[in-house]
Amino acid sequence: MYQPIPPRPPQETMPTMYDLPSELVGESGLPDEFHCIQADLLSETCQPPNYSSEEILVASDLNLYYDPRHTLWYKRPDWYLVLGVPNTGQQLDLRLSYVVWQEGVDPFLIVELLSPGTEQDDLGQRLREVNQPPTKWEVYEGILRVPYYVVYDRYENNLRAFRLTGTSYEAISLTENRFWLDKLELGLGLWQGTYQQTTGLWLRWYNAGGWVPTLAERAQEERQRAEQERQRADRLAEYLRSQGIDPNNLP
Repeated sequence: MYQPIPPRPPQETMPTMYDLPSELVGESGLPDEFHCIQADLLSETCQPPNYSSEEILVASDLNLYYDPRHTLWYKRPDWYLVLGVPNTGQQLDLRLSYVVWQEGVDPFLIVELLSPGTEQDDLGQRLREVNQPPTKWEVYEGILRVPYYVVYDRYENNLRAFRLTGTSYEAISLTENRFWLDKLELGLGLWQGTYQQTTGLWLRWYNAGGWVPTLAERAQEERQRAEQERQRADRLAEYLRSQGIDPNNLP
């Protein structure tokens, strides 16, 4: 008796990240120094207390393939966050691109670092050209429906954030250039300081206790705590000696 063969799932039949281009030589818009440093700071301080590092993906300038009907169409966000996807621990398994129809999870937040040449596209002010892929705004808002979209213009020190409400983005009212994301138990805001030996106004994550520390800041805090412990031990030893007790002979 004839048994029909069911169709195979898209994960098995559609192009994977190994089949799709991950970089194009000579492509415009590749990251400059600021983009690299800013992306590093966002990644380093993105530490949601309710998600482990194995449950989130943070990516910078990683091709984002979004339309299974047009498998060569992609965007390359300056930085983005995906929740609930496994983060590989093996170098050989590192993603070449993020392919939505393979991963099954859309980004939760996208950050674009505005440049004079990308302003209209980043802010949805450019109309889609005939027979061309949709704009960033159209992809993030209408196709992927990314819950949060953030645009930072370092030339004007201007931070803009948008929340998907219904079918469209609405601007988020910022207080002191910050806004809070309940789902992450984190906020995003502008911080004046020095990172990677570069001083300026940076986009950075904060939690209920303040700015999430960077690796260098955490190392400095550890050194300070160690020094405080050493000084405390020295004071205790000095006191014991003043009482005629040799601290080296204590049980």
